[in-house]
Amino acid sequence: MKNQPLITVGMMDRQTEVTGSLNGNFRGDGSEPVSGRFSAKAEGGMIVLTDEAFRETARSPSIRLTARQGSTFSLFNVLIGVGFHWERREDQTFQGNLIFQIRRDGMMTVINEISLEDYLTSVISSEMSADAPMEFLKAHAILSRSWLLSGFRQKEKKAETPVRTEKLGTGEIIRWYDREDHDLFDVCADDHCQRYQGITKIVADRVKQAVQETHGRVITFRDEICDARYSKCCGGLTENFDTAWENKRIPYLASISDASGPHQPIETEEEASAWILSDPKAYCRTKDEGLLEKILPGFDRETKNFFRWTVEYSREELEGILREKSGFDFGRLKEIIPLRRGPSGRISRLKIVGSKRSVIVGKELEIRRWLSPSHLYSSAFLVSAQHPPCEENERFIFQGAGWGHGVGLCQIGAAVMATQRFLAEEILKHYFLGVEIKKIY
Repeated sequence: MKNQPLITVGMMDRQTEVTGSLNGNFRGDGSEPVSGRFSAKAEGGMIVLTDEAFRETARSPSIRLTARQGSTFSLFNVLIGVGFHWERREDQTFQGNLIFQIRRDGMMTVINEISLEDYLTSVISSEMSADAPMEFLKAHAILSRSWLLSGFRQKEKKAETPVRTEKLGTGEIIRWYDREDHDLFDVCADDHCQRYQGITKIVADRVKQAVQETHGRVITFRDEICDARYSKCCGGLTENFDTAWENKRIPYLASISDASGPHQPIETEEEASAWILSDPKAYCRTKDEGLLEKILPGFDRETKNFFRWTVEYSREELEGILREKSGFDFGRLKEIIPLRRGPSGRISRLKIVGSKRSVIVGKELEIRRWLSPSHLYSSAFLVSAQHPPCEENERFIFQGAGWGHGVGLCQIGAAVMATQRFLAEEILKHYFLGVEIKKIY
């Protein structure tokens, strides 16, 4: 690869109307320069673009607006954190070109075309705070670049990565959600791929410096670019790839201790209980609010007690959540039984027993979805049923560890390592076993 590629990012998908602002001059296909507030509507298999005076400026199944030097565009009311407990809407501003594309079903997709390195500047500022330690920002730049380019290589090889599998009729529902091939763009802008919130979150030149100083550098394993996964907080032990996704082992995505010394992998329910109820030393075990403020974006700081956490439901409340999220009526909930855990304690197969039916569910993300109005922080949890004094209803108590799937790099742990003077390459080699860092363009 001689030069960085242009990539396409799906900003808003399956919309009927989108509003925003062109901040500077943009040129449409064969049209005069346009700028200012706009509205784009999907109507009769076409996209109708109007300006702030409600004059129609374009009508086509596909509209491309090319940015002049120094111009940006804003999108209003963008949904972020879709389905997670931090879901919200924001106005966001982006560099690069703006594309509107009609889908076969008549809905509209909004796409940002941008150079890979400019994309990374936004991703790092969106995933973590721009005030985070420089060596962490550099590590994240290499990490995010690797994840993206690995996906491109998989497409070139026409690799077919399953998005979900189901074993219906057997009492099992085993699903996982990977980076499916998006049909109209390379990656989406939300947590499903990598957070990409434009230049809205870029408050310092430090992120640009981190991207520039790691320009073209990626994580490799046996001369292949790594599918470099990451999550917010591993809880002290990272997880194996196959606990969260396809049933295959990836050597550089194997469980490691997120500490200067070893932590033994979880093998039994007794070990899981001891681990989750403990407060072990780990890089991601930080209670320094000042440090977290430097590491985490504002909405992530709303999530408290992520290293070890507790969630409680009444039996009736949990039955309602399960009915809504799974689509099954379990009747009176009797038991929730872990059947298989990974080495970090994360559950990949869970049995739910009710008076009307029993179902085995997996993998880790589907388990988290079924047991929360949004998502549980992780699937590394213990569950107990209690009957508090003076209360008629039974309560289910979840005690858990970590935030996210736990595979690959632990973002909070990596940031803490950077404060302890670890270099970017040392941080990456801690989380990804047997890898090398190489410059490919």
